[in-house]
Amino acid sequence: MGDGYLRIVPKRKNAFLEINHTFHQKEYVDWKYSMLEPICRSGPVVRKGNGCRVAYRFTTRQSEEISEIYRRFYRDRRKFIPDDLILDPLMLAVWYMDDGSICGKSIYLNTQQFDSEDQRKCILLLKMLNIESTLNRDKIYWRIRIRTASASGFFNLISPYVTPSMQYKLSYSPVETRWIKPSELPIKAANTPTPL
Repeated sequence: MGDGYLRIVPKRKNAFLEINHTFHQKEYVDWKYSMLEPICRSGPVVRKGNGCRVAYRFTTRQSEEISEIYRRFYRDRRKFIPDDLILDPLMLAVWYMDDGSICGKSIYLNTQQFDSEDQRKCILLLKMLNIESTLNRDKIYWRIRIRTASASGFFNLISPYVTPSMQYKLSYSPVETRWIKPSELPIKAANTPTPL
């Protein structure tokens, strides 16, 4: 749902996952790699892109298991939201670290790449985690905005998994709500691996 990209190279049987971020997000890429290392041939590498952009990226091996995920989340090489998807807090945290932003008191998930049906599915997935959200116009597209009343619950849910370099995305402190700092939580889950 976030920045990861699954693809199948022409004339190859199975899919692989590519993780590609700016080099400024090196710590975050390394965190992802630490969980996916067993299915990778080599670690992240620096790659110069167009203009001044410097990317930091890695890919997994091709496998049938990743191909199954590809078939679940891609239709005509475009991402979509499967009907049977259920979010957990780690998935939500990665989604937010990849595609989330905060502007003043507004928290967004930048879902502009999804069509209206998939946007509605995302809102329902959040509702299953007791997070109320709505669609917000972004120029000619739409994105998800977390309702102010759910902001505290949203940050409490994801903060144990947010990496140090992404803590700036948790800088929400309106007068009417309070979210608990990761250090105040009884569990430490930032390095918990996720199953594929």
